[in-house]
Amino acid sequence: MRRIILSLLLVLTAATMISSARADQTADLLDALKAKSFKAKIIAVENLAASGDARVVAPLTALLEGRLHKRKSDGAIVIVKKIDRRKFFFDALSGEKLGPAKARSSKKIRVNNRLRGILRGVLGALTLFSPDSKQRLSAARSMFKSAPSDSLATLSKAYLKETDEAVRDALARTLAATRLRHGTGAEKLAAVEQLSDFPDRDVRDLLASTALKAEGDLLAAVKSAAASIEQRLAFFNILQNLFQGISLGSVLLLAAIGLAITFGVMGVINMAYGEMVMLGAYTTHVVQTVMHTYYPGAVTQSLLLSIPAAFLVAGLFGIFLERSVIRFLYGRPLETLLATWGLSLMLQQFVRSVFGPTNREVIAPSWMSGSIEITGGLVLTNNRICIIIFAALVFLVLTLIIRYTDFGLRMRAVTQNRAMANAVGIRSSWIDAMTFGLGSGVAGLAGVALSQIDNVSPNLGQSYIIDSFLVVVFGGVGNLWGTLVGALSLGMANKFLEPYAGAVLGKILILVLVILFIQKRPRGLFALKGRAVEG
Repeated sequence: MRRIILSLLLVLTAATMISSARADQTADLLDALKAKSFKAKIIAVENLAASGDARVVAPLTALLEGRLHKRKSDGAIVIVKKIDRRKFFFDALSGEKLGPAKARSSKKIRVNNRLRGILRGVLGALTLFSPDSKQRLSAARSMFKSAPSDSLATLSKAYLKETDEAVRDALARTLAATRLRHGTGAEKLAAVEQLSDFPDRDVRDLLASTALKAEGDLLAAVKSAAASIEQRLAFFNILQNLFQGISLGSVLLLAAIGLAITFGVMGVINMAYGEMVMLGAYTTHVVQTVMHTYYPGAVTQSLLLSIPAAFLVAGLFGIFLERSVIRFLYGRPLETLLATWGLSLMLQQFVRSVFGPTNREVIAPSWMSGSIEITGGLVLTNNRICIIIFAALVFLVLTLIIRYTDFGLRMRAVTQNRAMANAVGIRSSWIDAMTFGLGSGVAGLAGVALSQIDNVSPNLGQSYIIDSFLVVVFGGVGNLWGTLVGALSLGMANKFLEPYAGAVLGKILILVLVILFIQKRPRGLFALKGRAVEG
């Protein structure tokens, strides 16, 4: 029994000594990063990667991100992290917090582009076998451009062991790219065939660089694969432009649909409509600030609560505006335009006085962040997808209200023939106020959506007011379906023209085309029917 206990003690002592020696060796290798020569740093990085110590991932990641420092007081290698707007030192290997990082108390360890490329490859190899699938996927992708020849065995082993489909595809792509760079002639031909199944820009660029130095069968295979990828990328680019066009069209629809309602019923040129959108965005900011104060972390709930809040705030302000100013100016479009323009300036200044002139932050929920990658050349962002769905829901609800409610029936009657509506007992003044409130409330909803993709500032509404009027006039004043078609048409036209004409010239061309169209069809795509309207 005594011998067994003695043997166990000896084994534990030996293990502790080996672990201590390994830790000392890793620390010595880490100290080599203090060298001024980039060549010496590259050797140090390669030695750290070859040590097999999992703790080196943190300092190497910090070195790549520019957060690895040399402390001036004792020359120790430390990691700098920012927590609640304050910087702290952390031990590079153990991760232990060492205290606050005072200004000029450390010096950043510099890297160059070559070292960055080596770091990406090394970090990729070190995290290929991580239990976290996201880390493995990131590692497989990061090694695509910088995997060295000696990583082929590691990549092959990781590929055979991988069970996650997305990570496995990324490993296959990186493995094929590495074989194309460092493999034999037969391996390169097989790699080109494999890469042709991954139509993305990185693969296209790799094949283009390979074609410059390839010969014979390899050159023919590379050219054939490159042509196939180029063709598919062109198709994906069309799909990407369609998605971007629908996304922009949804934003324009949200911004213009309320204006279409008020413009169609009352004929009022409301230049303060953009400020209703701004009020909706600032309401979202206020609701989120209050929720964050009392319920930290309730980002999703605050966004959902902002939708009715923004509708009520903007809608009630619209009713107040109609009752106090607009109703005295019916039939005088020039005076209405000037009055609402003055009101827009007053609202902007009011918001500047309350919230300040700087942009306000609105945090997006986690499910609105990130994107869905359909393939290497087609990426759909989550926030844009959510806005498309939100715009469709708003349009559907408004259509149901206008078509199947008593208020919608009265509103349509006032739109088509105000005198006849008054004659049958409809209070057109009440309909005007409620319609103006409804249109302003929808503008508030647009502000909620725009707060997720644009800066919340006093000038937010001014960015969309001109486009909103263009959509309304092009689609047909007062027609919801015309507004939908007009918004989507102008959104897609903008996105397809931008790559060729640029953003500014593209907007000018759209404006010219809309003006020419209005010369032929003054009432827009879908003109309203009615005696008063047609008269």
